[in-house]
Amino acid sequence: MPDPRSALGALEALRLGNAMILRFAVLGAVLGLDVVSFPQAMISRPLVAATLGGALAGEPGRGLLVGAVLELVALETLPVGASRYPEWGSASVVGGALYALHPEGAAGALVLAVTCALATAWIGGESMILLRRLNGQLARAQAAALHAGSGRSVSMLQFAGLGFDLARGFALTVIALYLSLPLLASTVGHWGADPRLSRAVVVSVAATVAGSAVWKLFHMVPRARLLFAIGISAGLLRLAFR
Repeated sequence: MPDPRSALGALEALRLGNAMILRFAVLGAVLGLDVVSFPQAMISRPLVAATLGGALAGEPGRGLLVGAVLELVALETLPVGASRYPEWGSASVVGGALYALHPEGAAGALVLAVTCALATAWIGGESMILLRRLNGQLARAQAAALHAGSGRSVSMLQFAGLGFDLARGFALTVIALYLSLPLLASTVGHWGADPRLSRAVVVSVAATVAGSAVWKLFHMVPRARLLFAIGISAGLLRLAFR
C-alpha cells in the first residue's frame, strides 16, 4: 500500500504517472511564459489557465470552478509597469489540476487546491523577481556589445530571457505538484468539515477580495461605477430573458 504522504505514494494512489506530471509542467511553463514574456494573450488568467489544467486531467468543469475562485482573488492585483504581483499562469494550472484529480465531492479538495495555488502564485511572483535580476546581470555583461549596436547580443538576451522564463514555469509547476499532491492525498481523507461549508468559505473569502478590488476601482477610475452598473444590468437582463 503506497504511503500517500510521499510524492510517489500520492502519484500511485491517484494512478498518476510521471508522464502526466510532465504534461502539466509543459502547460504550466507555456502559461507562465504568457504572464510577462510571450505572447501576453491573457491565456495565463486564472479562469483560462485553471480550466486548461482541469481539462488536461479530464475535468474541465472542476478546473473552471477553481479558476473562477482564483480569478476573484487575482482581480486585486494589477500587473502593470514594474509592480510586483503573483504569477497566476503556472499556479492556476496547479490549482485546476489538483482539484480535477480528486473525486467529485471530496471534502476539503477545493480548499486545499485553492490554497496550494495561492502559495504557488506567491512563490512564482518571487521567482519572476529573481529572473528579472538574472536578466539584468546578463544585460550588464553584454553592455559593451549593446552600446556598439550588436543585434546578435540583443537576440541572445531575448532568447535567453524567454528560455529562462519557460524553464522557471516548468520547474515551478513540477515542484508545486510534487509538494501539493502528497498534502492533498494525506489530508482530504481526514477533512472533517462539511464540504458545502468548506466551499462556501472559499467562495466568500474570494468574493470579499474581489469586492475590495472593485471598491478601489470605484474610487480610482472615472465612471467606473456607471460602467459597473451597466455591466451588471446587462448580465441580469440576459439571465432574465434567456
